[in-house]
Amino acid sequence: MRVVAKFGGTSLGSGDRINRAADSIATAVEAGHEIAVVASAMGSTTDKLLDEITFEADEADRAEIVSMGERTSVRMLKAALAARGVDAIFLEPGSDRWPVITNEVGELDVEATRERAQQLAADLDGVVPVITGFLAQDHLGNVTTLGRGGSDTTAVMLGNYMDADEVVIVTDVEGVMTGDPRVVEGARNVGRITVDELRNLSFRGAEVVAPSALSYKDEDLAVRVVHYQHGDLLGGGTRIEGEFENLIDMQEQPLACVTVAGRAIRNRPGILAELSDGLRNEGINVDAVASGMDSVTFYVDRERSEDAEAVLHERVVEDDTLSSVTVHDPIAVIRLTGGELPNQPGIIQEIVAPLAAAGINIVDLITSATSVALFVAWDDRERALEIVQDEFDQ
Repeated sequence: MRVVAKFGGTSLGSGDRINRAADSIATAVEAGHEIAVVASAMGSTTDKLLDEITFEADEADRAEIVSMGERTSVRMLKAALAARGVDAIFLEPGSDRWPVITNEVGELDVEATRERAQQLAADLDGVVPVITGFLAQDHLGNVTTLGRGGSDTTAVMLGNYMDADEVVIVTDVEGVMTGDPRVVEGARNVGRITVDELRNLSFRGAEVVAPSALSYKDEDLAVRVVHYQHGDLLGGGTRIEGEFENLIDMQEQPLACVTVAGRAIRNRPGILAELSDGLRNEGINVDAVASGMDSVTFYVDRERSEDAEAVLHERVVEDDTLSSVTVHDPIAVIRLTGGELPNQPGIIQEIVAPLAAAGINIVDLITSATSVALFVAWDDRERALEIVQDEFDQ
């Protein structure tokens, strides 16, 4: 197998942990596998360096300063591998064979990076390159960076461009867990998870794999997350499956917007469950939910709207704090799904402005970690879809 193994800062946080990392790499090499390594800065070195920049420094100087953490890590790990008889080299910005290239504004030069990564892959037989994560280099030789989570991005990107069989993210968590073991009892490892599931968890606080890295994963590239104490690069942990696609999709069937109004409804513990249970008991599927201080809106299939209204009206009659229920239909929903949506400042404005200019009213707009659901009148659906596609499907 050809494997790109990324070792996070915690997994390289001490001499003992560097030895452990070197042992796992050496074992894989002895078994006949081609291994490329991406190394983060030891422990919290990068954060400490950033904290010490208490003076005015331009971006070029900051990049050079923070690069010292990764530069130290690759030298330490290369030396540990050499002590085990592994033929290893370290690569950092400025090296002749350095693979990660950005343009003058810090954006990845895909063609140049892919070409250099493929050249690096061609020389993997018997040699282990230890590559600084997070860092890049522009065409003039200046050090640049890939941003937060950049080492994960380096690993998955190089895994893709080097035609690796697998990328292994070695970190301080036991793969993806069913819950935070520091908070909940009985948390266990999840053996498999889709890239969409993990991206949603990542954007909502799960520190497993940087969301920016997952955009480089394709269907053929396996990605696993393992704990640094595991010791085996080739098994265990959590396997991340599938690939993410940017999609613009319009639901074919019309929806109805069923709204329950009530005083300070948002401050009522359990009210959403009570209303949802009534719909569930009648077999009414809820496509989406939107809530405000004094209302909750359920989007359901239009053909079940009268049933939904009747069910929710029973709750209104029984509960003095609920005032009324109303139905608005037919409604169309257009969904935008994309891994980089949360990282695009002004994304909502880019959706709303052209629709407003076309005189299309937005009934509702619901966002999640990686998607935007846009609700418009049914008669406006085709024009709205055309506008959204023109803006984003390029």
